[in-house]
Amino acid sequence: MLYTLSQAQYDLPSLTAQLALLGQDDALLLWQDGVLQAVKNPQIFANLAHVFVLKEDLLARNLPLPTACQAISLKELVTITERFYPQVAY
Repeated sequence: MLYTLSQAQYDLPSLTAQLALLGQDDALLLWQDGVLQAVKNPQIFANLAHVFVLKEDLLARNLPLPTACQAISLKELVTITERFYPQVAY
């Protein structure tokens, strides 16, 4: 399953609880303002198997690539959606 996170205002306990639901075969995509979470709370993404961040959104916000995340392009996002489905948006 592909989980997408597009907002920056989640508090740490709520976000940690939601990410605890992800399994080894699931993926998380941080995009739009969700990319701010990877900079704000990098420790909660360290143990997840597949964490992707949209490169265009990092560049638009002038953010560095978080170590626990893999930056992908919009084209690569298509491949990710084919591999991990269905999608759940937070």
